[in-house]
Amino acid sequence: MASRDLRAELDFLLLQLLGDLEQLEAKRQALNARVEEGWLSLSKARYAMGAKSVGPLQYASHMEPQVRVCTSEAQDGLQKFWMVRAGTQTPEEVGSREAAFLSSALRRRKGLPRTPEPDSSPAPQNPLKWFGILVPHSLRQAQASFREGLQLAADMASLQSRINWGRSQLKELQEKLKQLEPRAP
Repeated sequence: MASRDLRAELDFLLLQLLGDLEQLEAKRQALNARVEEGWLSLSKARYAMGAKSVGPLQYASHMEPQVRVCTSEAQDGLQKFWMVRAGTQTPEEVGSREAAFLSSALRRRKGLPRTPEPDSSPAPQNPLKWFGILVPHSLRQAQASFREGLQLAADMASLQSRINWGRSQLKELQEKLKQLEPRAP
């Protein structure tokens, strides 16, 4: 009976793994299309504005990232990746900042209550403004394509992590099944 349950679980895990592999391949194709679309739009913008108007000389001297990758690990060892815009905060950051404010407020009971200090880091500037105020639409399309590509890359990293986890689970189940069933001569 245990052998039958293991086989059913093995079949379910294998089907899930194959579905994840199909999704990964579809996301890879979509990522390639977005990156290709982004470079094509960038070359159109370079043609419209002039070759010297869109290039490294227009980059800001101090660049700040627009997005960042966050990760979390579940109890079973499965990692998940996602993109967070630079202006937003993760729940962990909000909780730690509130705790720091409350602990500092408790220490200053006798003094006048101060308002919390705003973040020293202003909202990140849109990189399209490096190239002027009126930028061609193709430059905006390139930015959108690369942003979509970043999101797809984070999704692909999560899928790859799930695939690796599924493969390890599959191997463990196969070993258990081999130990349960005696070898036939």
